[in-house]
Amino acid sequence: MKTKLSLIAIALSAFAATPAMADFSINVGAISVMPDESSSNLNVIEDVAGLPAGSTSVGVNNNTQLGLTFDYKFNDNFGLQLIAATPFSHNLKVKGSAIDGLNIGKTKHLPPTLMAQYHFTQHATFQPFVGIGLNYTTFFDEKVSGDLEGALIDLDVTTASDDVSLSLSESWGLALQAGFNYELNEKMGIHFMVSKIAIDTTGNVKVNGNTVQSVNVDIDPLVAMLGFRWKI
Repeated sequence: MKTKLSLIAIALSAFAATPAMADFSINVGAISVMPDESSSNLNVIEDVAGLPAGSTSVGVNNNTQLGLTFDYKFNDNFGLQLIAATPFSHNLKVKGSAIDGLNIGKTKHLPPTLMAQYHFTQHATFQPFVGIGLNYTTFFDEKVSGDLEGALIDLDVTTASDDVSLSLSESWGLALQAGFNYELNEKMGIHFMVSKIAIDTTGNVKVNGNTVQSVNVDIDPLVAMLGFRWKI
């Protein structure tokens, strides 16, 4: 953790040390998170429901929000980008077996990502780039679905008076990126990027504060953004 925080501190120091002639741009548009998820099995639920072992996993749906990214170019080739967005919202469902599609719950998350970019400058108006960076994702506003609460009551795992909750751990991961900027004039342009981000979390379903089901979920989404670009 200390190493990752140090990397971010170094990157932010680089922003602060940017020379006056460096280019600063803001990109605004639609940004989509498209999970390529995999997870461990819901072994406790499989056991109490009499389902085959290893027959279930967790699914996460896509979501699109307002993307807002900030670019610093130190020179023609090298720069930094901070990727931000309004909070993403995802539904969590069971995949597989007789309870396929059962709603587990929902969560929101913010995945700020800092990218170091290399820009190719062979063309004046069309400028492709690649990047590598670090992502931090924090989950919040987790809620268990009524479907899961009802299923747990039917299986005699809980009663109607029990408090059932959901929590997801924070995540740090590597991010890779490719995209392009297309200049419309000296101040405005089009921005497009695609990133592959490693987001790994542990989800815990709790009853009265005690974990009854823990599952590791690798969300690992493809993140794509298309928007307008303004040079400041």
